Amino acid sequence: MAVLTAIEPGYYRLPLPTALTDAMHGEMRAFELNTVRVRDADGEQGVGYTFTCGRNGAAIDAVLRRDFPEVAIGEDADRIEHLWKRLWWASHYGGRGGPTVLALSALDMALWDLKARRLGQPLWKLLGGHAPRVRCYAGGIDLHLPVDQLLRQTDANLERGFRAIKMKVGRERLSEDVERVASMRRHLGDGFPLMADANMKWTADQAIRAARAFQPYDLTWLEEPIVPDDVAGHVRVVREAGIPIAAGENLRTLWEFKQLVAEGGVSFPEPDVTNCGGITAFLKIAHLAEAYNLPVTSHGAHDVTVHLLAAVPNGDFLEAHGFGLDAYIAEPLRIEDGCALAPDRPGHGIAFDWERLQAIRA
Repeated sequence: MAVLTAIEPGYYRLPLPTALTDAMHGEMRAFELNTVRVRDADGEQGVGYTFTCGRNGAAIDAVLRRDFPEVAIGEDADRIEHLWKRLWWASHYGGRGGPTVLALSALDMALWDLKARRLGQPLWKLLGGHAPRVRCYAGGIDLHLPVDQLLRQTDANLERGFRAIKMKVGRERLSEDVERVASMRRHLGDGFPLMADANMKWTADQAIRAARAFQPYDLTWLEEPIVPDDVAGHVRVVREAGIPIAAGENLRTLWEFKQLVAEGGVSFPEPDVTNCGGITAFLKIAHLAEAYNLPVTSHGAHDVTVHLLAAVPNGDFLEAHGFGLDAYIAEPLRIEDGCALAPDRPGHGIAFDWERLQAIRA
Protein backbone atom coordinates (compact mmCIF):
# COMPACT_ATOMS: atom_id res chain seq x y z
CA MET A 1 0.00 0.00 0.00
CA ALA A 2 1.33 3.44 -0.99
CA VAL A 3 0.43 5.38 2.15
CA LEU A 4 0.00 9.09 1.47
CA THR A 5 2.12 10.95 4.01
CA ALA A 6 2.33 14.56 2.78
CA ILE A 7 0.42 17.15 0.76
CA GLU A 8 2.50 20.28 0.14
CA PRO A 9 0.85 23.20 -1.70
CA GLY A 10 2.63 26.04 -3.46
CA TYR A 11 1.13 29.35 -4.58
CA TYR A 12 2.80 31.62 -7.13
CA ARG A 13 2.02 34.67 -9.22
CA LEU A 14 3.46 34.47 -12.75
CA PRO A 15 3.93 37.86 -14.42
CA LEU A 16 3.07 37.89 -18.13
CA PRO A 17 5.61 39.47 -20.52
CA THR A 18 2.81 41.60 -21.98
CA ALA A 19 -0.75 42.20 -20.83
CA LEU A 20 -3.23 39.83 -22.49
CA THR A 21 -6.86 40.54 -23.34
CA ASP A 22 -9.84 38.46 -24.44
CA ALA A 23 -13.53 39.21 -24.92
CA MET A 24 -14.71 38.67 -21.34
CA HIS A 25 -11.83 38.31 -18.86
CA GLY A 26 -10.46 41.79 -19.50
CA GLU A 27 -6.79 42.64 -19.20
CA MET A 28 -4.59 39.99 -17.64
CA ARG A 29 -1.14 40.99 -16.37
CA ALA A 30 -0.36 37.87 -14.33
CA PHE A 31 -1.61 34.32 -13.93
CA GLU A 32 -1.65 32.43 -10.66
CA LEU A 33 -0.11 28.97 -10.37
CA ASN A 34 -1.15 26.59 -7.59
CA THR A 35 1.02 23.51 -7.24
CA VAL A 36 0.75 20.52 -4.94
CA ARG A 37 3.37 17.89 -4.16
CA VAL A 38 2.29 14.60 -2.64
CA ARG A 39 4.56 12.03 -1.02
CA ASP A 40 4.08 8.45 0.08
CA ALA A 41 5.71 6.43 2.87
CA ASP A 42 8.41 5.20 0.47
CA GLY A 43 9.49 8.77 -0.31
CA GLU A 44 8.08 8.81 -3.86
CA GLN A 45 6.68 12.13 -5.03
CA GLY A 46 3.94 13.25 -7.43
CA VAL A 47 3.20 16.78 -8.64
CA GLY A 48 0.00 18.47 -9.75
CA TYR A 49 -1.03 22.00 -10.55
CA THR A 50 -3.85 24.31 -11.53
CA PHE A 51 -3.96 27.97 -12.54
CA THR A 52 -6.16 31.06 -12.61
CA CYS A 53 -6.31 34.19 -14.76
CA GLY A 54 -5.18 36.26 -11.76
CA ARG A 55 -7.66 35.76 -8.93
CA ASN A 56 -8.90 33.03 -6.51
CA GLY A 57 -5.50 31.35 -6.17
CA ALA A 58 -5.45 32.05 -2.43
CA ALA A 59 -8.72 30.16 -2.02
CA ILE A 60 -7.32 27.17 -3.92
CA ASP A 61 -4.22 27.25 -1.73
CA ALA A 62 -6.38 27.29 1.42
CA VAL A 63 -8.31 24.19 0.30
CA LEU A 64 -5.08 22.31 -0.45
CA ARG A 65 -3.42 23.49 2.75
CA ARG A 66 -6.26 23.30 5.28
CA ASP A 67 -9.05 21.04 4.04
CA PHE A 68 -7.71 18.19 1.95
CA PRO A 69 -4.85 16.88 4.14
CA GLU A 70 -7.12 15.84 6.99
CA VAL A 71 -9.19 13.80 4.52
CA ALA A 72 -6.40 12.25 2.45
CA ILE A 73 -3.30 11.82 4.64
CA GLY A 74 -2.88 8.20 5.72
CA GLU A 75 -4.95 6.84 2.84
CA ASP A 76 -3.73 4.53 0.10
CA ALA A 77 -2.46 6.86 -2.65
CA ASP A 78 -3.06 4.18 -5.31
CA ARG A 79 -6.81 4.19 -4.63
CA ILE A 80 -7.35 7.35 -6.63
CA GLU A 81 -11.06 6.85 -7.35
CA HIS A 82 -11.64 6.25 -3.63
CA LEU A 83 -9.71 9.38 -2.67
CA TRP A 84 -11.44 11.46 -5.34
CA LYS A 85 -14.86 10.49 -4.03
CA ARG A 86 -13.87 11.11 -0.40
CA LEU A 87 -12.52 14.57 -1.21
CA TRP A 88 -15.54 15.41 -3.37
CA TRP A 89 -18.06 14.60 -0.65
CA ALA A 90 -15.96 16.04 2.17
CA SER A 91 -16.01 19.41 0.39
CA HIS A 92 -19.35 19.06 -1.41
CA TYR A 93 -21.47 21.51 0.58
CA GLY A 94 -19.13 24.44 0.02
CA GLY A 95 -17.64 23.08 -3.19
CA ARG A 96 -19.13 21.52 -6.34
CA GLY A 97 -17.14 24.01 -8.40
CA GLY A 98 -14.88 27.03 -8.19
CA PRO A 99 -11.65 26.91 -6.15
CA THR A 100 -12.57 23.58 -4.52
CA VAL A 101 -12.70 21.70 -7.81
CA LEU A 102 -9.53 23.40 -9.04
CA ALA A 103 -7.81 22.22 -5.86
CA LEU A 104 -9.20 18.70 -6.36
CA SER A 105 -7.97 18.76 -9.96
CA ALA A 106 -4.42 19.61 -8.88
CA LEU A 107 -4.35 16.94 -6.16
CA ASP A 108 -5.82 14.29 -8.44
CA MET A 109 -3.14 15.11 -11.04
CA ALA A 110 -0.45 14.71 -8.40
CA LEU A 111 -1.82 11.31 -7.34
CA TRP A 112 -1.78 10.01 -10.91
CA ASP A 113 1.75 11.35 -11.36
CA LEU A 114 2.80 9.56 -8.18
CA LYS A 115 1.23 6.29 -9.32
CA ALA A 116 2.84 6.43 -12.76
CA ARG A 117 6.22 7.26 -11.25
CA ARG A 118 5.96 4.35 -8.82
CA LEU A 119 5.24 2.05 -11.77
CA GLY A 120 7.97 3.63 -13.91
CA GLN A 121 5.53 4.36 -16.73
CA PRO A 122 4.76 7.50 -18.69
CA LEU A 123 1.28 8.68 -17.83
CA TRP A 124 -0.14 8.30 -21.34
CA LYS A 125 0.74 4.60 -21.39
CA LEU A 126 -0.63 3.95 -17.92
CA LEU A 127 -3.94 5.61 -18.85
CA GLY A 128 -4.49 3.70 -22.08
CA GLY A 129 -1.59 4.28 -24.44
CA HIS A 130 -3.42 4.96 -27.70
CA ALA A 131 -0.85 7.05 -29.63
CA PRO A 132 2.01 9.31 -28.45
CA ARG A 133 1.59 11.91 -31.25
CA VAL A 134 -1.29 14.36 -30.80
CA ARG A 135 -2.36 17.03 -33.27
CA CYS A 136 -1.66 20.38 -31.68
CA TYR A 137 -2.63 24.01 -32.25
CA ALA A 138 -1.19 27.28 -30.99
CA GLY A 139 -3.76 29.13 -28.89
CA GLY A 140 -2.97 32.83 -28.71
CA ILE A 141 -4.61 35.43 -26.46
CA ASP A 142 -4.59 38.02 -29.19
CA LEU A 143 -7.89 39.90 -29.39
CA HIS A 144 -6.09 43.19 -28.77
CA LEU A 145 -3.48 42.75 -31.51
CA PRO A 146 -3.77 44.70 -34.74
CA VAL A 147 -3.97 42.47 -37.80
CA ASP A 148 -0.33 42.90 -38.79
CA GLN A 149 0.84 41.82 -35.32
CA LEU A 150 -1.66 38.94 -35.33
CA LEU A 151 -0.13 37.67 -38.57
CA ARG A 152 3.41 38.07 -37.24
CA GLN A 153 2.47 36.07 -34.15
CA THR A 154 1.02 33.41 -36.42
CA ASP A 155 4.22 33.23 -38.47
CA ALA A 156 6.22 32.77 -35.28
CA ASN A 157 3.99 29.86 -34.30
CA LEU A 158 4.37 28.28 -37.72
CA GLU A 159 8.15 28.51 -37.34
CA ARG A 160 7.83 26.64 -34.01
CA GLY A 161 6.24 23.70 -35.83
CA PHE A 162 2.53 24.34 -35.36
CA ARG A 163 0.21 23.34 -38.17
CA ALA A 164 -3.03 24.65 -36.67
CA ILE A 165 -3.85 28.07 -35.19
CA LYS A 166 -6.55 29.49 -32.92
CA MET A 167 -7.35 33.20 -32.78
CA LYS A 168 -9.62 35.29 -30.56
CA VAL A 169 -12.85 36.92 -31.71
CA GLY A 170 -15.41 38.98 -29.82
CA ARG A 171 -14.55 42.57 -30.67
CA GLU A 172 -17.22 45.23 -30.29
CA ARG A 173 -18.16 45.12 -33.97
CA LEU A 174 -18.73 41.83 -35.77
CA SER A 175 -17.35 43.36 -38.96
CA GLU A 176 -13.96 43.68 -37.25
CA ASP A 177 -14.01 40.00 -36.29
CA VAL A 178 -14.93 38.98 -39.82
CA GLU A 179 -12.14 41.10 -41.25
CA ARG A 180 -9.60 39.52 -38.88
CA VAL A 181 -10.78 35.96 -39.60
CA ALA A 182 -10.67 36.68 -43.35
CA SER A 183 -7.13 38.04 -43.03
CA MET A 184 -6.01 34.93 -41.18
CA ARG A 185 -7.58 32.63 -43.75
CA ARG A 186 -5.87 34.48 -46.60
CA HIS A 187 -2.58 34.32 -44.73
CA LEU A 188 -2.80 30.60 -43.89
CA GLY A 189 -4.37 29.43 -47.15
CA ASP A 190 -7.24 27.06 -47.82
CA GLY A 191 -7.48 23.90 -45.76
CA PHE A 192 -5.17 25.03 -42.95
CA PRO A 193 -6.87 24.29 -39.57
CA LEU A 194 -8.05 27.61 -38.11
CA MET A 195 -10.15 27.97 -34.95
CA ALA A 196 -11.76 31.06 -33.40
CA ASP A 197 -12.50 31.59 -29.70
CA ALA A 198 -15.14 34.07 -28.49
CA ASN A 199 -14.63 33.51 -24.75
CA MET A 200 -18.39 33.51 -23.99
CA LYS A 201 -18.94 36.95 -25.51
CA TRP A 202 -22.33 36.55 -27.19
CA THR A 203 -25.94 35.56 -26.72
CA ALA A 204 -27.14 32.58 -28.73
CA ASP A 205 -28.65 34.86 -31.38
CA GLN A 206 -25.43 36.87 -31.67
CA ALA A 207 -23.36 33.69 -31.84
CA ILE A 208 -25.47 32.27 -34.66
CA ARG A 209 -25.15 35.53 -36.59
CA ALA A 210 -21.38 35.58 -36.06
CA ALA A 211 -20.94 31.92 -36.97
CA ARG A 212 -22.87 32.38 -40.20
CA ALA A 213 -20.63 35.35 -41.05
CA PHE A 214 -17.56 33.14 -40.47
CA GLN A 215 -18.83 30.29 -42.67
CA PRO A 216 -16.90 31.34 -45.81
CA TYR A 217 -13.62 31.00 -43.91
CA ASP A 218 -13.83 27.28 -43.10
CA LEU A 219 -13.25 27.35 -39.33
CA THR A 220 -12.41 24.03 -37.70
CA TRP A 221 -14.57 25.26 -34.84
CA LEU A 222 -15.97 28.31 -33.08
CA GLU A 223 -15.12 28.07 -29.40
CA GLU A 224 -17.15 29.18 -26.38
CA PRO A 225 -19.55 31.44 -28.28
CA ILE A 226 -21.88 31.83 -25.26
CA VAL A 227 -21.85 31.41 -21.48
CA PRO A 228 -21.30 27.79 -20.35
CA ASP A 229 -24.51 27.65 -18.30
CA ASP A 230 -26.83 28.10 -21.31
CA VAL A 231 -27.21 24.53 -22.51
CA ALA A 232 -30.33 25.29 -24.58
CA GLY A 233 -28.45 28.15 -26.22
CA HIS A 234 -25.55 25.84 -27.10
CA VAL A 235 -28.00 23.42 -28.70
CA ARG A 236 -29.40 26.24 -30.82
CA VAL A 237 -25.96 27.40 -31.88
CA VAL A 238 -24.86 23.88 -32.88
CA ARG A 239 -28.03 23.37 -34.90
CA GLU A 240 -28.16 26.78 -36.57
CA ALA A 241 -24.59 28.10 -36.81
CA GLY A 242 -23.39 25.94 -39.67
CA ILE A 243 -19.92 25.37 -38.17
CA PRO A 244 -18.69 23.06 -35.37
CA ILE A 245 -18.74 24.35 -31.80
CA ALA A 246 -16.11 23.68 -29.10
CA ALA A 247 -17.01 24.24 -25.45
CA GLY A 248 -16.33 23.03 -21.94
CA GLU A 249 -13.28 24.77 -20.51
CA ASN A 250 -15.54 26.46 -17.95
CA LEU A 251 -17.49 23.35 -17.00
CA ARG A 252 -16.43 21.90 -13.67
CA THR A 253 -17.94 18.40 -13.47
CA LEU A 254 -18.57 15.25 -15.47
CA TRP A 255 -22.28 15.83 -14.97
CA GLU A 256 -22.17 19.27 -16.59
CA PHE A 257 -20.46 17.70 -19.59
CA LYS A 258 -23.04 14.93 -19.65
CA GLN A 259 -25.85 17.46 -19.93
CA LEU A 260 -24.13 19.47 -22.69
CA VAL A 261 -23.12 16.40 -24.71
CA ALA A 262 -26.39 14.50 -24.33
CA GLU A 263 -28.44 17.53 -25.36
CA GLY A 264 -26.35 17.97 -28.51
CA GLY A 265 -24.82 21.30 -27.47
CA VAL A 266 -21.19 20.72 -28.48
CA SER A 267 -19.18 19.32 -31.40
CA PHE A 268 -15.79 19.29 -29.65
CA PRO A 269 -16.06 18.75 -25.87
CA GLU A 270 -13.16 20.68 -24.31
CA PRO A 271 -12.33 19.80 -20.70
CA ASP A 272 -9.47 21.43 -18.82
CA VAL A 273 -7.69 18.92 -16.58
CA THR A 274 -6.85 21.68 -14.08
CA ASN A 275 -10.48 22.61 -13.38
CA CYS A 276 -12.80 19.74 -14.37
CA GLY A 277 -11.85 17.44 -11.48
CA GLY A 278 -8.43 16.33 -12.63
CA ILE A 279 -7.24 13.38 -14.66
CA THR A 280 -9.88 11.09 -13.15
CA ALA A 281 -12.69 13.32 -14.41
CA PHE A 282 -11.02 14.23 -17.71
CA LEU A 283 -10.84 10.57 -18.77
CA LYS A 284 -14.50 10.03 -17.94
CA ILE A 285 -15.42 13.08 -20.02
CA ALA A 286 -13.31 11.75 -22.91
CA HIS A 287 -15.08 8.39 -22.77
CA LEU A 288 -18.45 10.11 -22.50
CA ALA A 289 -17.61 11.99 -25.71
CA GLU A 290 -16.51 8.73 -27.33
CA ALA A 291 -19.89 7.17 -26.53
CA TYR A 292 -21.51 10.00 -28.52
CA ASN A 293 -19.00 9.59 -31.38
CA LEU A 294 -17.39 12.95 -30.61
CA PRO A 295 -13.71 13.91 -30.55
CA VAL A 296 -12.34 15.39 -27.34
CA THR A 297 -10.03 18.39 -27.35
CA SER A 298 -8.50 20.32 -24.46
CA HIS A 299 -7.90 23.65 -22.79
CA GLY A 300 -4.69 24.67 -21.04
CA ALA A 301 -2.12 22.60 -19.15
CA HIS A 302 -0.72 21.19 -22.38
CA ASP A 303 2.26 19.54 -20.67
CA VAL A 304 -0.14 17.23 -18.84
CA THR A 305 -3.02 17.11 -21.30
CA VAL A 306 -0.80 15.72 -24.06
CA HIS A 307 -0.75 12.50 -22.02
CA LEU A 308 -4.52 12.41 -21.71
CA LEU A 309 -5.27 12.95 -25.39
CA ALA A 310 -2.56 10.41 -26.25
CA ALA A 311 -4.24 7.88 -23.97
CA VAL A 312 -7.70 7.81 -25.58
CA PRO A 313 -8.85 6.83 -29.10
CA ASN A 314 -10.94 9.97 -29.67
CA GLY A 315 -8.32 12.51 -28.59
CA ASP A 316 -8.04 15.34 -31.08
CA PHE A 317 -6.36 18.75 -31.15
CA LEU A 318 -4.29 19.65 -28.10
CA GLU A 319 -4.20 23.33 -27.23
CA ALA A 320 -0.72 24.70 -26.60
CA HIS A 321 -1.89 27.49 -24.37
CA GLY A 322 -0.84 31.13 -24.55
CA PHE A 323 -0.01 30.83 -20.84
CA GLY A 324 2.87 28.37 -20.69
CA LEU A 325 5.21 27.19 -17.96
CA ASP A 326 8.21 26.81 -20.22
CA ALA A 327 10.39 29.15 -18.16
CA TYR A 328 9.72 27.17 -14.98
CA ILE A 329 10.01 23.55 -16.13
CA ALA A 330 12.96 21.49 -17.30
CA GLU A 331 11.63 20.02 -20.56
CA PRO A 332 8.80 21.94 -22.25
CA LEU A 333 6.34 20.36 -24.66
CA ARG A 334 7.90 19.17 -27.92
CA ILE A 335 6.17 20.10 -31.18
CA GLU A 336 7.10 18.23 -34.34
CA ASP A 337 5.41 18.82 -37.69
CA GLY A 338 2.12 19.90 -36.15
CA CYS A 339 2.01 17.24 -33.44
CA ALA A 340 2.77 17.34 -29.73
CA LEU A 341 4.82 14.39 -28.50
CA ALA A 342 3.81 12.69 -25.27
CA PRO A 343 7.05 12.18 -23.32
CA ASP A 344 8.27 8.77 -22.22
CA ARG A 345 9.51 9.99 -18.84
CA PRO A 346 7.78 8.36 -15.83
CA GLY A 347 4.64 10.16 -14.70
CA HIS A 348 3.67 13.28 -16.59
CA GLY A 349 7.34 14.21 -16.75
CA ILE A 350 7.04 17.83 -15.59
CA ALA A 351 10.00 18.87 -13.44
CA PHE A 352 9.39 22.32 -11.93
CA ASP A 353 12.25 24.66 -11.15
CA TRP A 354 11.19 25.12 -7.54
CA GLU A 355 14.03 27.54 -6.77
CA ARG A 356 12.99 29.85 -9.58
CA LEU A 357 9.34 29.63 -8.54
CA GLN A 358 10.28 30.77 -5.05
CA ALA A 359 11.09 34.20 -6.48
CA ILE A 360 7.46 34.69 -7.54
CA ARG A 361 5.78 33.11 -4.51
CA ALA A 362 2.44 34.78 -3.79
